[in-house]
Amino acid sequence: MEKNTKEEIRNLINEFSLPRYNDIPNVGLYLEQVVKYISEYLEPLGNFSLTASMVSNYVKKGLVKNPVKKQYDRDQIAFLFFIAVAKNVLSMEDIRLLFEMQQETYTSKRAYDYFCCEFENVLQYVFGLKEELATVGTDSNDTKTMLRNTIIAVAYKVYLDKYLAVLHSEEQ
Repeated sequence: MEKNTKEEIRNLINEFSLPRYNDIPNVGLYLEQVVKYISEYLEPLGNFSLTASMVSNYVKKGLVKNPVKKQYDRDQIAFLFFIAVAKNVLSMEDIRLLFEMQQETYTSKRAYDYFCCEFENVLQYVFGLKEELATVGTDSNDTKTMLRNTIIAVAYKVYLDKYLAVLHSEEQ
């Protein structure tokens, strides 16, 4: 992880955003392209590694549908974004359970766009860029509550990782 000052970290978080569902390429990306695409978006957050073998493993375990002609579509990429973030605090079985809950309630597009908005919202709150945690969406249910709490756990982990790295660099 590169060494940043606290102000640089706040600027990174303030500028951080994920592509919305309709902005994700739907032309079909090959495995290495998917890994690069997702990794570039998540790079500012730190340790959100995603490798081709990890993606292949998620497909084997049934978390992500098999690619068609070795190409991944928008739905698969959206699922992979969530996995890359959530795997920092949840087991694969817990991620599978959240996916099952989501699929009973929301379309992939709606669930993914909510995830993006909520993730950006919580990151800004945790890093002190917002005074209050905004309410995202209009409905309330167990699926959204579980997702929000997952995102909160991830956001605090990002916060701790970033600021502990600053403290370690100041010690040297």
